[in-house]
Amino acid sequence: MTDSRPATRRTVLAAAVATAAAAVASQTALSPAAASPLPASPSAPGTGPGGARTGARTGSTVDYRAWTSAADWRSGTGQGTRVATGHRPGIAIAAPAGTTDYTDPHTRRTAAWEYAVWTSPVHRLPVPASELVASWNAHTPAGTWIRIEMRGTYTDGTDTPWYTLGVWASGDEDIRRTSVDDQGDGKSSVWTDTFAVDDTSTGLRLASYRLRATLHRAPGTDATPVVWRLGAMGSDVPDRFEVPASAPGVAAGIELDVPRYSQNTHIGQYPEYDNGGEAWCSPTSSQMIIEYWGRKPTAEDLSWVNPEYADPQVCHAARFTYDYQYSGCGNWPFNTAYAATYRDMQGIVTRLDSLADAESLIRAGIPLITSQSFMESELDGAGYGTAGHLMTVIGFTKDGDVIANDPASDSNEAVRHVYKRRQFENIWLRTKRYNEKGQVRSGTGGICYILFPAKPAPSQHRALRALGIR
Repeated sequence: MTDSRPATRRTVLAAAVATAAAAVASQTALSPAAASPLPASPSAPGTGPGGARTGARTGSTVDYRAWTSAADWRSGTGQGTRVATGHRPGIAIAAPAGTTDYTDPHTRRTAAWEYAVWTSPVHRLPVPASELVASWNAHTPAGTWIRIEMRGTYTDGTDTPWYTLGVWASGDEDIRRTSVDDQGDGKSSVWTDTFAVDDTSTGLRLASYRLRATLHRAPGTDATPVVWRLGAMGSDVPDRFEVPASAPGVAAGIELDVPRYSQNTHIGQYPEYDNGGEAWCSPTSSQMIIEYWGRKPTAEDLSWVNPEYADPQVCHAARFTYDYQYSGCGNWPFNTAYAATYRDMQGIVTRLDSLADAESLIRAGIPLITSQSFMESELDGAGYGTAGHLMTVIGFTKDGDVIANDPASDSNEAVRHVYKRRQFENIWLRTKRYNEKGQVRSGTGGICYILFPAKPAPSQHRALRALGIR
């Protein structure tokens, strides 16, 4: 697949071809509970409207902000919602604000749904943003679903419309989870999972935003979605073909014990989900990290999968991350939302500024999933080029090279790769690149998924907090 959409740093997360195995280096293997302790974290981020901490990092052009606590939820405006207390506070339906009809664009079925609405306080971005990606963690039992929206104010003082950033349910029986393309106002657009200013050369940026969650349920029932985490990453990463080189840091010689799965094990399986396993880099990567944290689907969950297929949990992840509008399994927040359907798991989409940020996570025992695009000649040992691909970063060699579980491999045994540090950091962090024809194309600018427990260990909490994640 290639990216035929308007110029944006949102790359297509298409399949990569099979890889050659990289050389194996001897490293220290760590389990989730055995990570090295981190030094004390820097000062806590400042607070924003409603009392929730902002995600600003000193000198960074990336801001991640989320609403997660009971105080956060009470700081917003609710119509028919209540704060669900417990070890994971969230918002739920108290008494519906009304009833609305929804026509599913993929099944053409129209049904009535009761709804309630929660709107966040305004969050002013520390650095006005050219892009924004929302992510959420929620429980949507049968007969329920949610819509996530964003409305912002530009630096010229005008407002965006309410943009839909996802129509989502963990299952696929009531509605088909979907992004909504072709949204725009002449200044910005939304494609799949990313809001982007159309022409950054004008200097126009997003100065602030609010998020809105609309919770739906079948009329006359007591069922309710519960949203535990709602947040967004705003960024203004400068356009660049090359990024500064970094020196090996705190994770040198650390490798996390992450399961290995190849997407190519599933070539041709369930082609209704993005043409089969050859395109499943994102759910395959997500499944590796979910299992690293000790979670996986039950036998009942997997009962729909052909019993002759190996690693059926990867098929399951593909089905339940599939975006029916995007026609793929690579919608970033759909993957993190899927991960958060597992017991006491959380998932977010953000950007990191450097490999040093990734190293701080690895040292704390937190692997990450990175998005990158590159020509075959730009990443030694990969054996392929791609317009967009996800892989997991699980460690660093003693020399600081990147150890990755790359799902675009011939077999599970071939998934572990060692990639040169300088090559990897450039293809991941840049925002512009050249393709094989010499044409300028977009890069992802450090996009990653971070999946972690609802109650991380103290060292993990410090590492996340240092990156503006709480």
